[in-house]
Amino acid sequence: MRALKRYDRRGFTLVELMIVVAIIGVLAALAIFGVRRYLASAKSSEAKNTVGAISRSSVSAFERETSASQILAGGDTSTAASHSLCASATAVPGFIPAGRKYQPNTGADQDFEHGTETEGWPCLRFTMTQPIYFQYHYLLGGRVPQQTDAPAVAGTYFEAGAVGDLDADSSVYSVFTRAGQVDTNGQLVVATQVHVEREYE
Repeated sequence: MRALKRYDRRGFTLVELMIVVAIIGVLAALAIFGVRRYLASAKSSEAKNTVGAISRSSVSAFERETSASQILAGGDTSTAASHSLCASATAVPGFIPAGRKYQPNTGADQDFEHGTETEGWPCLRFTMTQPIYFQYHYLLGGRVPQQTDAPAVAGTYFEAGAVGDLDADSSVYSVFTRAGQVDTNGQLVVATQVHVEREYE
């Protein structure tokens, strides 16, 4: 009986405690890595969703029929309505945010309000009012300098994209782009998915 009671009062050995501490350390390291990856993924989701929205806005703008304003004489007919891509938009913001959010300026002719009915963000009918981690752009027939391995696109095309510096190192950027092209039949064909370079830098 005495032997059993003495065994009941026995504590943990130093080796057992060290093993438990090591297991807790490994689990904590895995948790920290997982949380960091989750936060980076949440930030990059902003870019993917927004680039998709910009490209959808470009498709909507192309599908709207536009016709020139004309004064016609009796018996004349107007020129046929046409479809066209919006001209390039100014990148918003004018710099790449380094690991911080940027609050777009919603004032007249500022940020996503800058442009005309045939050019820029008003032509796309696209705007953002919430803080953003990325610089967003829309280019007609252009390519972003930071983008190196995107597939080449010929003809009349647009590129919607985002450039970010989530880790604020100012040397390597993550780039998200989606392109669209007007084919020989006059139809706008858009890439099936967002092209991603260095998603987590």
